[in-house]
Amino acid sequence: MEYNFKELEPKWQQRWRERGTYHVEVDPARPKYYVLDMFPYPSGAGLHVGHPLGYIASDIFSRYKRQCGFNVLHPMGYDAFGLPAEQYAIQTGQHPAVTTEHNIARYREQLDKIGFSFDWDREVRTCDPGYYKWTQWAFLKMFGSYYCRDRQQARPIGELEEAFARSGTEGVNAACTAELHFTAADWAGMDEHRREQVLQNYRLAYRADTMVNWCPQLGTVLANDEVKDGLSVRGGYPVVQKRMKQWLLRVTAYAQRMLDGLETLQWSESLKEIQRNWIGRSEGAQVFFDVRGFDRKLEIFTTRPDTIFGVTFMVIAPEHEWVNELTTPENKTAVEDYLEQTQKRSERERIAETRRVSGVFTGSYAVNPFTGREIPIYISDYVLAGYGTGAIMAVPAHDSRDYAFARHFGLEITPVVAGGDISKESYDAKEGKLINSGFLDGMEVREAIGKMFDAIEQRGLGKRLVNYRLRDAIFSRQRYWGEPFPIYYRDEIARPLPESALPLELPPVSDFGPTEEGEPPLARAAGWTTADGDPLELSTMPGFAGSSAYYLRYMDPHNDRALVGREADEYWRSVDLYVGGIEHATGHLMYSRFWNMFLYDLGCVCEPEPFRKLVNQGMIQGRSNFVYRVVSTNKFVSFGLKESYETQEIHVDVNIVRSDQLDLDAFRAWRPEFADAEFILEDGKYVCGWAIEKMSKSMFNVVNPDYIVDQYGADTLRMYEMFLGPLEQSKPWDTNGIDGVHKFLRRFWRLFHAGDALAVTDEAPTPKELKTLHKTIKKVREDIENFSFNTSVAAFMICLNELGECRKRAILEPLVALLAPFAPHIAEELWEQLGHTASVCDAPYPVCDESYLVEQSFEYPVMINGKLRFKQEYALTASPDEITADIVARPAAQKWLDGKAPKKVIVVKGKIINIVL
Repeated sequence: MEYNFKELEPKWQQRWRERGTYHVEVDPARPKYYVLDMFPYPSGAGLHVGHPLGYIASDIFSRYKRQCGFNVLHPMGYDAFGLPAEQYAIQTGQHPAVTTEHNIARYREQLDKIGFSFDWDREVRTCDPGYYKWTQWAFLKMFGSYYCRDRQQARPIGELEEAFARSGTEGVNAACTAELHFTAADWAGMDEHRREQVLQNYRLAYRADTMVNWCPQLGTVLANDEVKDGLSVRGGYPVVQKRMKQWLLRVTAYAQRMLDGLETLQWSESLKEIQRNWIGRSEGAQVFFDVRGFDRKLEIFTTRPDTIFGVTFMVIAPEHEWVNELTTPENKTAVEDYLEQTQKRSERERIAETRRVSGVFTGSYAVNPFTGREIPIYISDYVLAGYGTGAIMAVPAHDSRDYAFARHFGLEITPVVAGGDISKESYDAKEGKLINSGFLDGMEVREAIGKMFDAIEQRGLGKRLVNYRLRDAIFSRQRYWGEPFPIYYRDEIARPLPESALPLELPPVSDFGPTEEGEPPLARAAGWTTADGDPLELSTMPGFAGSSAYYLRYMDPHNDRALVGREADEYWRSVDLYVGGIEHATGHLMYSRFWNMFLYDLGCVCEPEPFRKLVNQGMIQGRSNFVYRVVSTNKFVSFGLKESYETQEIHVDVNIVRSDQLDLDAFRAWRPEFADAEFILEDGKYVCGWAIEKMSKSMFNVVNPDYIVDQYGADTLRMYEMFLGPLEQSKPWDTNGIDGVHKFLRRFWRLFHAGDALAVTDEAPTPKELKTLHKTIKKVREDIENFSFNTSVAAFMICLNELGECRKRAILEPLVALLAPFAPHIAEELWEQLGHTASVCDAPYPVCDESYLVEQSFEYPVMINGKLRFKQEYALTASPDEITADIVARPAAQKWLDGKAPKKVIVVKGKIINIVL
């Protein structure tokens, strides 16, 4: 009976569906384990072999945990809103829902072929109104909440209104956009419009003017990761910085809690450090500088107040609200030109380009509060509006970017910390003695910082402050294909829809692009108003809206009364293992943690953190292949002969190459221009060149998993992807090595069969066979727990080599259960053939019996006159005398003794035997 994966894999996939093998429910009698994958955006291109890498790893772990007795939740769904489907809709007129449905069907077909243990009864799609109802609900809750710093939690906005009515802002300690000060009388005198302006300063979901990445051709705001080199990633259109009124989430309110929470998580230190740096906590001072000719003061934040005596100029961000006020008439043209240039660069580019120096003088001067000197105020894009106050005091002697700026514009450089040669570079000193600093002279930096904090507060120039680099999340997009906001406007005031009106569903529109007036597509929707005729919000939510709490919905996907019911939440609690790419470290993971902490404050979830353990999988790179066309011909020369010709290197579809050998007929059929191709072969073969590159359709190195499943089977694909290398590392795809894994599975199958009959025996296993089995059990269990799946696959191969032709049930049956998480199809078939009626998914995972690993004997290297001649095994209990008497009688020894007695036999127990002739 041959291993026929083309029959057995569809058979078991159908059985799993029919039996509901992977369906899971809350079961308080069993321990739970929640395994989650970062769910995919269903693109039209479908999956390539790089996509399932993390899914296979999580599936192995899910199956393993299930066999260990856990009730495993392992769901899957689709992040279905997004710009690609909308752009396709604009180009073709096809509704994004149609495109998305088609793409999802394609993804589902591909995923099913690989044999994942997903509970598809729990599938979620972010574009489903039954799902985004709860995204809208959460937004309404954020709109109706503020963050109380005293209680360190979100509270109803009504409590804040009551406080304002009692005593104004006195005693209020709340996260806000700007510090406000007013009395109860002031509050009582405000009209509804003014009161709402004040509340927007505190709401966790609020509307405000902010700088955004605006793409005119796409007619929408883009996230930073959707922009590269000043162009949109989708379409390559110009992107500019623009101030627009947008919805935002006050993520910054949770900055410290997100920092503290990292200490409780089983995440890699590198990932935690990325989040720490992104949150960017810093302790410093808020300082106000007078501006010549103005009543207002320029506010800055600095972590090094001790260097104020060295401030020789100020820099404000191009987006700073004072740009127009500070720009003098004679500098207006230069400033406007500079602002136009800056609009074309994203904040990410501005942060990254540390060597680039640019800026323009406003014509205005600030006053150093400690020296009284007037210092020029410049505009430069190395200062960001969203960090701190959007203005800095520049100390060029001790900051590299300030130094480069001062050198470029010929500005004064005054050292205030002794040491370093500022004629060559800045002295970025964190310790040393203060100089040129008045009352701070002679102090060490640490002492001077404390003294300056005191001086700033005593002189009324500012106060100590904790600042964060993290900024509030822009939460609106001028697109069609996204969650509508449950907001309407009356008297130009944003008002929430009642929860009973949810979900607010996307309406039909005649065109998916922006209107001629530049309004979002929803402006085209007929009757996009409330029942009373009030206009609804025209923007939609961004992509991360639907992915911020999907893990909670998986727990209770059919609940129409809550995002997640209390019973389900208290059972599943949080994700025990989350697998996904590290590229989501500063986006999705941040927003999900914020979202979860907010829901925790509301009492809707029972855990403050959503993801307990996180594993980042690496990327599978493409192994490209090349053919070599002789210039000005349609002849192609094999790799080894190309040096004899003038050739042009061309990417070729890797799917028509096997072990770097080109399928000539397939190549001729690949593209019309190659139909009459001729080949110059070596040894009768056309050998292609190769390189490791990003897997991309343009390089023809995308490998469709369907092709691998068709050629080798899903179990081979699963094991081979794990065998490629450590899960966390990027590694190249190389089809050349897949045969080894496939041969292993065929050989494993043959152990169970003789011809068409099952050949498994009940013969008792030998100690050596038991040792091999339990050594493998121990290795594989440890590897799975450590996510070292590549070495697990190697352990299986070693095990098979050591077992030889062993067909004993006591050995093979545990091996089937051991292999099942990796290769579930072949394991299910063999498990059934061994007489089991229940699924191998529920077979207890084998446990290592350490007693079988205790060494009973030792294979001694036998030296004759100091040279290794052969090896001989003896029991560890054998004495040196017993070994000496036996070894000299052995034929292998007699060959060298030639009937003579040795002069000496030296036995080093458990190490070596040396016979001296």
